Amino acid sequence: MGTINGLPAHILLVHAIVVLLPLAALLLVLTAISPSLRRRLAGPNAILSVLVVALVPVTTSAGEWLEHRVTDSALLRDHTELGDTAIWAAIPVALLALVIWWRQREAGAAAGQRTYLAAGSAAITKIVIALAVIIAGFAVYDTYRIGDSGAKASWTGNFSSTPSQEGPGQRDGD
Repeated sequence: MGTINGLPAHILLVHAIVVLLPLAALLLVLTAISPSLRRRLAGPNAILSVLVVALVPVTTSAGEWLEHRVTDSALLRDHTELGDTAIWAAIPVALLALVIWWRQREAGAAAGQRTYLAAGSAAITKIVIALAVIIAGFAVYDTYRIGDSGAKASWTGNFSSTPSQEGPGQRDGD
């Protein structure tokens, strides 16, 4: 994928990842901890998390397209290497979101129906909560590192810390 409306697709798609992956991670923790939120949000978060997993390769592919069209630098190489880790943050969020949704589904099953993920087990629930916190923390941290490296690759040396002589909207002859 190259461009969207004349802009590199990567710079547009990356905003979706930066918002949706941490959102899915937050919802992961909330649905793991709160039974009432789990009932309402486990399904939507499972869908969101799987969507993010599908969106990550599209975004990184668009990034690879853009990488070949900008000046190479150490900052760019750092960003592209970190960008490749996004999938490893998104997949565990999605898998655990699916587990939480499935456990919620099983918790609502009729009595006597076989369950696979120990929906009523307090011990398993504590393990799921611990995993949710760890996985969500990693996903948010990884998203931050990737975004920070991308911002540095894009903006380092490309702006001045002092304002230009022309103010916003002022051009020669205005």
